[in-house]
Amino acid sequence: MFDILVYLYETYYRPDACPEPAALARKLSAVGFDDFEISEALDWLSGLTEAAVSDAIDACTGIRYYVDEEYIELGSAAIGFIQFLESAKVLSPTQREIVIERALACDESPVALGKLKIIVLMVLWSQGKEPDALMFDDLFGDDDDQAPRLLH
Repeated sequence: MFDILVYLYETYYRPDACPEPAALARKLSAVGFDDFEISEALDWLSGLTEAAVSDAIDACTGIRYYVDEEYIELGSAAIGFIQFLESAKVLSPTQREIVIERALACDESPVALGKLKIIVLMVLWSQGKEPDALMFDDLFGDDDDQAPRLLH
């Protein structure tokens, strides 16, 4: 699924340039993606669209406290990275909640940092926003094996 998300990000500059789900599924199949992965990615993207219009997510502001289940599902690296992005003003509280919701929708626990970065990129992409060049390098770089980043 994540390969498809990266493909969409790299292929369609804006989300409105992306074809409708049925046409997109045909294009992804023609490119060589597996039907199961395509279905999984389209479901995930549908959930992203639904999360973006949710009243509960629109109402969020302020500090985020994670419940035990979220901490277990996301993992400390993902939570730390989300907090880093929010403190760097890359994510608003609303975007943070969408990232968390979409990360929890994945079938992976804890969520790998590389996959969380793709989720962040897709959330920003879905809103027509792009991180600045330095943050883009940080998001697209695969540093799962590197030591955690310090905030100071």
